[in-house]
Amino acid sequence: MAMLLSPKVLPVILLVMSNVFMTFAWYGHLKFKAAPLYAAVMFSWGIAFFEYWLAVPANRIGHQVYSAAELKTMQEVITLAVFVVFSVFYLKEAITWNHVLGFTLIAGGAALIFKA
Repeated sequence: MAMLLSPKVLPVILLVMSNVFMTFAWYGHLKFKAAPLYAAVMFSWGIAFFEYWLAVPANRIGHQVYSAAELKTMQEVITLAVFVVFSVFYLKEAITWNHVLGFTLIAGGAALIFKA
């Protein structure tokens, strides 16, 4: 349990959780196109409020051991991973080989950030 609460691991867990909230805030409304835009914005904003309660501590805690660039890079890679799962299972949209290749190139670029 102590390892999960370490400044190396806890930020990753919090970023994954915050990304689940943020992905629903940004894209969840796409299944409800009949809802008025103002309702989608307000509902999304409400979800994002909770996302911030996870993302801000993740970055504050993580900055003890990671640079801001490393934290941002983690955030982006986690965002893509969460988005792929969300897109396939919630939006029922296919992930193509172009998507996989593009995301892989992004992940490869992210790996350079962590290279010593």
